[in-house]
Amino acid sequence: MRAAAAIVSWAVSVALIVATAACDQGGSEAPNVRYGDCPVSGHYGEFDLSPETVGALTVRTTLPAPGWWNGDTPDSVRSGYEFCMAANIAYRSGLDRVTVENAPFPEIVSGRTEDFDLALAQITITPERSKVADFSPPYLSSTLGLLIRDGEEINEDNIRDVRVGVAEGTTGEEFVENRIKPTKPVTAFANDPEMVAALGEGRIDAVIHDTTILLAYPQQREERVRLVGQYRTGQSYGALYPKESPDKDELDRIIKQLIDDGTLAKLSAVYLGAAFGRDPVKIPYLTVDDGP
Repeated sequence: MRAAAAIVSWAVSVALIVATAACDQGGSEAPNVRYGDCPVSGHYGEFDLSPETVGALTVRTTLPAPGWWNGDTPDSVRSGYEFCMAANIAYRSGLDRVTVENAPFPEIVSGRTEDFDLALAQITITPERSKVADFSPPYLSSTLGLLIRDGEEINEDNIRDVRVGVAEGTTGEEFVENRIKPTKPVTAFANDPEMVAALGEGRIDAVIHDTTILLAYPQQREERVRLVGQYRTGQSYGALYPKESPDKDELDRIIKQLIDDGTLAKLSAVYLGAAFGRDPVKIPYLTVDDGP
């Protein structure tokens, strides 16, 4: 994504979204509402939700998540792929604000809480999670990346023999335990920055976690790490709803519209492309030797 053509593409994408939003918000039916720095598009109030809080879309996530939610606290988030996705959902539902709630990832996917409208936290759709919560249509494919320290040589051939770090309660943790099966103890971390810091400090040797999350870290100069490969999972991200949410069908329709009209593709180019600095498709794919 470093090429000039990619930069031009991002600029065009931003211009298209902003231009569309300006047209919509200039209409008589659309109030002058803002959601951080997010461009919005579509028709204000086209859909009808029954939100937890009148006039607000309550969205749960796990911070920090660079590129997805740009800000370390709920009050500081102003942009990012999933935040601006939520902004567009709120706009098309006639809601004038997005309320961000920060929570540990295992809590979000546990199904034990219901006082929110949806969760957007790079959540992989799985059969186990679908038993305790409902999901939207998939909005982005997910793979698992392998992050290591600069100067190290860790790959698919020797990954079993090193100390691996994973994010607690994620599909990456399940993948490492069930597919990689390291010979050394696996360490689960409560948040991503702590996990990557442990890698940089030499407390673990490798991290296996969502590629679209790990891609942001090599861009930070203080993190002397590199992404050397990714594992195919055949899985995708989805918005999570409380089980039997009365708004599921309406939220599904909004998200399908955001996919079909190209809004999410534009947000990906603007926010994820800028955070990645690298085309995920060109990262080498790794294989797992399942043994005899």
